[in-house]
Amino acid sequence: MRFAMPVLFAVSLGLAVQTARLQADQGVELRLGKLRMTAPAQWKQVQPRVRIIAYEFAAPKAEGDPVDGRVTVMAAGGSIEANIARWQGQFRSPDGGPVRAKVEKKKINGYTVHLVDLSGTYLDRRGPFAPAVPRRGYRMLGAIIQTPEANFFVKFYGPVATVNRHEKAFRQMIQSIR
Repeated sequence: MRFAMPVLFAVSLGLAVQTARLQADQGVELRLGKLRMTAPAQWKQVQPRVRIIAYEFAAPKAEGDPVDGRVTVMAAGGSIEANIARWQGQFRSPDGGPVRAKVEKKKINGYTVHLVDLSGTYLDRRGPFAPAVPRRGYRMLGAIIQTPEANFFVKFYGPVATVNRHEKAFRQMIQSIR
């Protein structure tokens, strides 16, 4: 059984309303301009916290973790390097110093994708002027997908055990781009 759920994709690029299709146990089809990908069925689609996010999901927390993981999908500007540096700046090492991202560049179905992996203390900001709340023991998996239309960003972060639990599903979602 298939049904459509409208989701507002409010980005400055002028891309109009997008549609996510729930495909029973197959997952949720995401539409970002001409790009398509499938989010895992076990993730719960939620209302995006801010308007620039096209899609947002809660990845169910691992046993013992306090919160679900957060997955966001959006288009954004800026260079690949600047965005990776921004993500790195959202994490600190146990001694409070900077962390270095593991970055892998690959081709998936004709698209260049930059996969990013970070872990440490996540500096969680709920807005540009809000103070950062340090969240120890966090991990982030990110993907920057280059298309002729725009760069699309998939960011998945949360407690380490939760992100580890859903890492395979995240990677399958990125592999599903078409």
